[in-house]
Amino acid sequence: MDALERLRKICLALPGVTEKVSHGAPAWFAGRMFVTRTFTDDKVHGGERESLWCAAPEGAQEEVVGQEPERFYRPPYVGHRGWLGVYLDDPGLDWGEVAQIVEQAYRQVAAKRLIAELDQR
Repeated sequence: MDALERLRKICLALPGVTEKVSHGAPAWFAGRMFVTRTFTDDKVHGGERESLWCAAPEGAQEEVVGQEPERFYRPPYVGHRGWLGVYLDDPGLDWGEVAQIVEQAYRQVAAKRLIAELDQR
């Protein structure tokens, strides 16, 4: 299963999530967008890297980008709002961790009733 299919499976497993194309890329919404898959220019290593951008809890972006800049980054356009960029093309990527990051993003935008439904599962 490729990264897009794995990401899609994780996102669509959450209550009330829909998938749409936004700015030419697959994106997932729970009312508002909380995750998008994109290809990002890697200025350090050169070339494009498959990644996701997601809503993040306050302060999370600075913390993880500061600790692990090879895995996380401040995405353009939405980084100033605290969104987090996560590289998806690392062969050792922990998809369980990605699922946790996606759930945190979901919790940033989903309605309380959807979060309650998730918590009841």
